[in-house]
Amino acid sequence: MDAETARAFLGIERSLTGRRWRARAENERLAMAIAQRLGLPELVGRLLAGRDVSLEDCERYLDPTLRDHLPDPSGFVDMDRAATRLARAVLDGERIGIFGDYDVDGATSTALLGRYLRALDREPLIHIPDRLREGYGPNTRALLALGAKGARVVVTVDCGTLSFEPLARARAAGIDVIVADHHLAEAALPEAAAIVNPNRLDDASGARQLAAVGVVFLLAVAVNRELRAAGFFAGRDEPDLRHLLDLVALGTVADVVPLTGVNRALVAQGLKVLARRANAGLAALCDVAGLDEPPGAYHLGFLLGPRVNAGGRVGRADLGARLLMTDDAQEARSIAAELNRLNAERQAIEAMVLEDAIAAAGEPAAGEPLVMVAREGWHPGVIGIVAARLKDRFERPAIVVALEGGLGKGSGRSVPGVDLGAAVTAARQAGLLVNGGGHAMAAGLTVRAEALAPLREFLVERLAGPMAHRAGRASLGLDGAISVRGANAELLEVLERAGPYGAGHPEPRLALTSCRVVNAGVVGERHVRCFLTGADGARIKAIAFRAIDNGLGEALLGAAGASLHVAGTLRADWWRGERRIQFVIEDAARP
Repeated sequence: MDAETARAFLGIERSLTGRRWRARAENERLAMAIAQRLGLPELVGRLLAGRDVSLEDCERYLDPTLRDHLPDPSGFVDMDRAATRLARAVLDGERIGIFGDYDVDGATSTALLGRYLRALDREPLIHIPDRLREGYGPNTRALLALGAKGARVVVTVDCGTLSFEPLARARAAGIDVIVADHHLAEAALPEAAAIVNPNRLDDASGARQLAAVGVVFLLAVAVNRELRAAGFFAGRDEPDLRHLLDLVALGTVADVVPLTGVNRALVAQGLKVLARRANAGLAALCDVAGLDEPPGAYHLGFLLGPRVNAGGRVGRADLGARLLMTDDAQEARSIAAELNRLNAERQAIEAMVLEDAIAAAGEPAAGEPLVMVAREGWHPGVIGIVAARLKDRFERPAIVVALEGGLGKGSGRSVPGVDLGAAVTAARQAGLLVNGGGHAMAAGLTVRAEALAPLREFLVERLAGPMAHRAGRASLGLDGAISVRGANAELLEVLERAGPYGAGHPEPRLALTSCRVVNAGVVGERHVRCFLTGADGARIKAIAFRAIDNGLGEALLGAAGASLHVAGTLRADWWRGERRIQFVIEDAARP
């Protein structure tokens, strides 16, 4: 029986936001078997069964280790070639350049490789392009400038896979370029010393879900192996690459790649490293973000990541990489404070652009597979975030284009099962874009203003099929139902054992049954805070983020005295060092 014909969870065919509730775990027998094997509550069995974890893999899944999950770097096309060239540069004392990207994945990739080279006493030259002046990816001027400063080898991180002309010009100038990337590739690849990318069409590593920072970490593993074989570490300490896993965790979560397989292990181990606050930049960032609790994937994605991103969006593009590279605590505090200020500025700009974009989008037709809006004057640094907000609001892929001088910079976000990066790449191949690419859930593009209409038509046609497959499936998956009294700290501790949670391994979503909403009120501009009470008097603090935007907020504010089933996630709520719990509401339904 598939999800379409299975009985609705708790009998909810249509919630207050118009969704059908369904059980994530369809195989009850598997759920019970997993719970019995692990010696944990049935809810944990349902949780893992709902994420396609097998009985044989459940113990390994619950305790992900690098020993079990880290692939052999040599399994990647060009990895050995890249490692050999970089190791030779280290052995011969050649200057090495790093060309990064201005987002979190790019900043963490740059800092990881930079810190690794610094540990080998090889200080790298670093260039992070300005989002507005240079755009995404390697450009000829910057690569040649690195060469002019003495770099004979340049590693492009989180970019470069489709940079044909800049890489050809660099090669002609005698610069060996190594690409360490994860964006979608094509059959033809640029001229380079090596292109390490699990999303190459000829790569059989099976690691397509890695973020760029994961690829760079494996590159460091491979280089370390080459240097060890060459005797470089005789009489000197070998770098402990595990100390760099906090950077891997941050970049992986912030780039919203699936937290399954090796990514899950990298993030789980990286959070342990982050908790020690050995990286001066990350420690300072935690302080300005007010993070005074054990770090989790949520904090990486919603507290730290946006602040690192703020430099590339509305400030200096290199601030994120500089923060993550520095060992000077005073410099780290200064940069972190500036990023915190820029993040607040970014939030204000984002709010204005979002309001404008919602108005421009109007109310898309029921079968429309794409929301695409474009306008002069929008800040290019926030269009990705605005696209994500539109995607959430309208539950379909969204692209936001900032126009200036007849040229548009666009950013898109997608929904599960709809590969936006492939569609954008196809549009570029069809001659509709100046540049463009990405991965399944996110894409970037540059388009001439006169090509906007044909581009939209092309993408609508391309995405219609995948979106039609999703049509009629406006649903909400749940892992279990509990009472308000059952939503307690002990349950949260059990659920946290199955983390970290993120893309591909979503937080447990639970239904609190037959509860009442009390003391509901608006906080901020769009959030609703309240208490949920059970029939036995038990209560829990709850909040519904951005609920005013989707109708859920009005329903909660007007639900006084009514009995509701409330769906959402159980989270820790730290206040002055004390750990409490709260329920984050995503939906509600009348029993």
